[in-house]
Order: sequence, then C-alpha cells, then structure tokens
Amino acid sequence: MSFRIVRNSRFRHVFAQPSKRDNCYDNIKITKSSWDSNFCAVNPKFLAIVIEAAGGGAFLVIPLQKTGRIDVNYPLVSGHKGAVLDIAWCPFNDNVIASASEDGIVRVWCIPEGGLTRTLTEPAVELFGHQRRCGIVVWHPSANNILLSAGADCKVRIWNVGTGETLAQMDHPDLIFHCCWNWNGSRLVTTCKDKKIRVFDPRTGKLKVEANGHDGAKPQKAVYLRNGHLLTVGFSRMSERQYALRKESAISDPVILETLDTTNGVLFPFYDPDVNLLYLCAKGDSNIRYFEITEEAPYIHYISTYQSSEPQRGMGMMPKRGCDVRNCEIAR
Repeated sequence: MSFRIVRNSRFRHVFAQPSKRDNCYDNIKITKSSWDSNFCAVNPKFLAIVIEAAGGGAFLVIPLQKTGRIDVNYPLVSGHKGAVLDIAWCPFNDNVIASASEDGIVRVWCIPEGGLTRTLTEPAVELFGHQRRCGIVVWHPSANNILLSAGADCKVRIWNVGTGETLAQMDHPDLIFHCCWNWNGSRLVTTCKDKKIRVFDPRTGKLKVEANGHDGAKPQKAVYLRNGHLLTVGFSRMSERQYALRKESAISDPVILETLDTTNGVLFPFYDPDVNLLYLCAKGDSNIRYFEITEEAPYIHYISTYQSSEPQRGMGMMPKRGCDVRNCEIAR
C-alpha cells in the first residue's frame, strides 16, 4: 500500500540564496520614513531606492551592475519638495520611473541609458491633482502610459501620462492603504482604513464590489491572482497577521483564512503569475515565506521560509525578464 506523505510539487525544493558581499550595494542611507511602501523598485536595468536626503525628497537610481560602495556624492533624482513615499518602474520602458511624494505631486522621470551622470531635477511629466500627500503609484499592467496614484485626500486617480490628464477618479471615505490592478487591467482593487475592500471598474471609476476585509485596524493589502481571485493580507482583531483567499463575488466570506504569527510588521504580498508562487515579507522581519497557489483545496500550500541575519527595510521584485533562467532562477 503506497501513499504520499509529501505533496507532489515542482517547487518543493526551491530555496533562496542571498547575493555575495561583492554583489551588494553599500553605503546607502535608506529613508527613515514610516510610510507603508516598498521604498525600492527594480527592473532588468536599474535599482531605485528612496533615501534620506536633505532639502526635500530624493531617490537613488543605480545601474544593476554597479555593485559595491556607492559614492556619497552619487547623482540623485531630486525634484520633490517633500519626502518621496513611493516609486514604480514603467513595465513598458525600463528607463521611465514614477514617484509620489508628500508634496502631493506625481512626477515621471526619464533615466538616461547607462544611468545618471549628474543629479536629475527636471521630470519628464508632472501630474497635479492630489490635494494632500500622495503615497501610492502603480503602472497599468497592459496599457502603456497609464498610471494610477492614490493620496491622503482619499482619492485614487488614473492618469494618461502622455497628456497629463485625469482619466478617472475614485473616492474613498478614508485613507487608502493599497491598490492593485488585475492581470489585464480591467479591474482595480483597493484597501482602506475603514477595513473595507473595494473593486472598481477603472474605465468608468464605478464601484463594483464593496465588502469587509480583515478585522484589524492596521493596513491590509490585496493582490489579484491569475484566476481572478483576490489574495489579501492583514491583521485579526487580536493583531495576528493573516492571509486570505477571496472570490471577487463574495469578498467578505474568504475561501480560506490563515493566521501566520503575532508580529507587528505589515505584510507585503508579491505574486508571480507565471508559476503561481506567492512571497510574503514585511519590514522589520528577517524572513520571506513562499507559498504555491493551486486550483484545488487547500489552494495555498506553504513551501519554505528564507531566513536572513538582518531585518528588511524595503522590498522590490524583479520582473520575470530580469531573472537568470539559465541558473534555474524563478524570482529575484
């Protein structure tokens, strides 16, 4: 009589490996802001990091291959009058990056080929519209030049970066914690301080679904999976960290709801639709958990945890085309 003790999976033996010391970036003053965003963004050409800078907001853009000690006087991207709160690389052009700031203005920058040789102070585009600080920027996954921003004025705006006009606007009753497009950009999910999860039609700005999410008061985040379901992370009423799988048609009734631990750090979900892997990490944690998502129950399968000796300050996921597939790398 034979039976399987371990679930059959091609990712059962996936393991994480940190870069060697000489492949790291040294001497970078990472921002001390307590805002809940990644503070770093990466693509196959550049690494961008929000830093602690005098006289307003600035961030560093380094060519990926320029590892080692970064000079104190290395040129910056500097044009915001307030601290930079979020940055995002354009998925269609590896030289274009958007930044959001406490000054309420969204700026889009064009990084020269090969990196910066002097400090960049002139953005390619400035988008005015938010009345208070702007803390979230997300590019559209399938339409070029479409950018989403969310601010402390409780508004989500969708911009045409080419013309600088607002295409749609969505109002929230309270502070917006997180926004995510689905995989073709036809739906938009947001999480809010009022503990509700909302799904919008981004073309019209109309609300499609509104339902309760996690019970805790701390920030929750939501991402769309490849099959159209939603994966949310948040806190229970007892401040335990949780993740949940939800159907768009019945958001307030999770398909599964699992408790992880009782640490304070807000979880950040990174989802890879090509292989259906989910990575959960948080600032202040020194681990990254990864899971496989399947179509049959129990749907989310724990694979492993990567432990590091130092806590994380920010996280960014490399687009798939930047991975070294010859070395069987599935994520970076």
